[in-house]
Amino acid sequence: MSDVRAARRSPRAGISFEDMAARRAERLVNLVICLLSTRQFLTAERIRDAVPGYEAADGARATDEAFKRMFERDKSELRDLGIPLETGRNSHFDADEGYRIRRGDYELPPIEFDASEAAAVGLAARLWQSATLGQPARQALIKLRAAGTEVRAADAPGAVPQLDASDPSLPALLEAARTAIVVTFDYVKSGADAPERRTLEPWGVLSWRRRWYVAGLDRARGEPRSFRLSRITGPVRAQGAAGAFERPEHVDLLDMVAGHTWDDSRTARIEVTPSGAGQLRRIADRDDDGVLTVTYSDTRWLARLVAGAGAGARVLDPPDLADAVVELLRAVVADDPVGTARR
Repeated sequence: MSDVRAARRSPRAGISFEDMAARRAERLVNLVICLLSTRQFLTAERIRDAVPGYEAADGARATDEAFKRMFERDKSELRDLGIPLETGRNSHFDADEGYRIRRGDYELPPIEFDASEAAAVGLAARLWQSATLGQPARQALIKLRAAGTEVRAADAPGAVPQLDASDPSLPALLEAARTAIVVTFDYVKSGADAPERRTLEPWGVLSWRRRWYVAGLDRARGEPRSFRLSRITGPVRAQGAAGAFERPEHVDLLDMVAGHTWDDSRTARIEVTPSGAGQLRRIADRDDDGVLTVTYSDTRWLARLVAGAGAGARVLDPPDLADAVVELLRAVVADDPVGTARR
């Protein structure tokens, strides 16, 4: 247990594994957007001022030494991913070198990635549009424009297709797949009444049909498996240190997910309030002004999600799903009629 706690907590600031993963992923995405959004070379100091994430753990301005360490690590990581980070000066009068990513070099061959690197770069290019990462990215672009840096309209928010990144387990699983850390989580499979504990060597995370999946080796079963993130309950916990396993060289993560029989043959329409039903929104195929369209196969599973949203969700159809929600709520009242009445 002490190893797990050590892996999940920062010894300096007490930051959780999930928080560290989210902050690092957010900072790298912001850095890529910043360097893609200009033709000019940006010095380290300008990047420090424009890109959110180069702060101390308490939110204060990081020391010069701490910033240099973070920036050097981030540059190395981008280059390890194959991102063409260019160094140069805008004129002979510039005292310091700057950095940029030329759009043509970034998008076109002959840049070659293996499967995991290609997935990571593709996610970085799209995740910044999400509710979690979008605001810091927009702030970085505003700061660059205010400082007189030319920013092309093609790189502004909206140029990349929207991809929701609101699943709570997504940042931790991305980081675990990147650093080869074994994770455990509780997972509710289709038709089950309770979650099961899973231990996974995550080979990668991908989006398929607007849903997020993690694929890898299920240690308990000794075979490759894929898991839908919307069915993960509770936190994703790290087990041990980085580099605990090696990803197979020739593995098709998309085939692992698409080849699985996800029997979502039924469709429900659920009305939700503007500020509620977050988990239902994450699994919805469409959101038409507060009316969610959700495909599913397990009525009891979806009924639990609707009932858990309380007054924030109401089933419009099908009737049997509405009946299942009512049955669950009645069971709660029957178990604790006084407590329910007080609430």
